[in-house]
Formats: sequence, structure tokens, C-alpha cells
Amino acid sequence: MSALLDVMNLDLYYDDAQALAGVSLEVQRSEIVAIVGANGAGKTSLIRAIAGIERPRAGTVRFAGQEITNWESHDICNQGIGQVAEGRQLFPSLTTLENLTMATLAPRARGKQNQSLAQVFELFPRLAERQAQLAGTLSGGEQQMLAIGRCLMGCPELMMLDEPSLGLAPNLVQEMLRTIHALNQRGMTVLLVEQHVAASRKLAQRAYV
Repeated sequence: MSALLDVMNLDLYYDDAQALAGVSLEVQRSEIVAIVGANGAGKTSLIRAIAGIERPRAGTVRFAGQEITNWESHDICNQGIGQVAEGRQLFPSLTTLENLTMATLAPRARGKQNQSLAQVFELFPRLAERQAQLAGTLSGGEQQMLAIGRCLMGCPELMMLDEPSLGLAPNLVQEMLRTIHALNQRGMTVLLVEQHVAASRKLAQRAYV
């Protein structure tokens, strides 16, 4: 069975500084795969290269059997790869609801807004309560819920999460990991970069170092 995501021999440079050297990994459908490593090891660079934000100098990225290396990031998103970036990267001056509906601009998500919104509010009832509140005034945990919810609004097949527990209190970290598990139980494929190595290893079927 071919992998949903297949990364082969990826090299990435920032000017003359090499961030990735011959990185290969694969993610099967409905798996949770974790990426662990020290700060500066290139975990975020890998996520950004898969998402089309950074351009690799060598290697290939294939998704659902199609090579997407060097595609534009919006085309990769529309192909079915969603990203929850480190630091959340919300629109702080927009409301919770406006942040969520921004994701439905992708062609694959059009016409599914009501259904997707209902699913996000079922998963995160607090977002339903705060849908008129500015995103910048939400708590850290609520902002992370919003970042994940916004990704879900784009109807991805694969969700890439970069340090989703960063800056959260321990009880919220466990809640976030339970949410990721619940999404996976519903069929979502997950590529997870997480600083809590032991917790992510318990959650994931496989891990790459």
C-alpha cells in the first residue's frame, strides 16, 4: 500500500546553511506519525518544506501518489494538506468565527462551511461560546483550539501540527493530545511535531528522530 505522504531524500538550505540533509519519511493513511528532535534539528523546516512554504534544493514530496515538490503552498493546501503552525499564527483582530471561515476560501472547502463549522464546534464547544470574540483576546489554550479548528475548516486529509502544546499549561497539554487522538479516531492522518516526546510517542503509531 502506497503512503499518503512520502518524503524522499529532502535537502533544504537557508542561503548556505543546510537545514535538512537527505530526510526521508512516510505517513500511511489514518496514522499518527511523530517527529522528535532537539531544537534547531530542522523539524519545523521539514513541515514548511512539505507545505510548500520553503523550497527544497533536492528530493521529492509525494502526496496521495502525486508529486507536489515545489508546488505553491495554496495548491498544496487545496490538495488536502493542512498545517497548524508553531505559534498558531491567527488573525488577532478578527473574531473566532472570522478566523474559522477564512479557511473555507480554499476550493476544496467551499460549500462545506456549515458542516465543517458544526464539526469544529462539536470538537471545541468553547469556540462556539467565543465565536464573536476577537482571536487576540482568547486564552492560549483557546487560541490553539482555534488554530486546529481553522485547519479543519479547510477539509484536510493530512494535518501537520507543529508544537501544538507550546506554551500551554500541563492540563491543557493533555487535553490537546486527547483532541489529536480523537481526530485520528475519526480518520484524520496526523504528522505531529511535539516537544513532549514521551506523550507524543504514546500517541503516535511511529516516530522519526
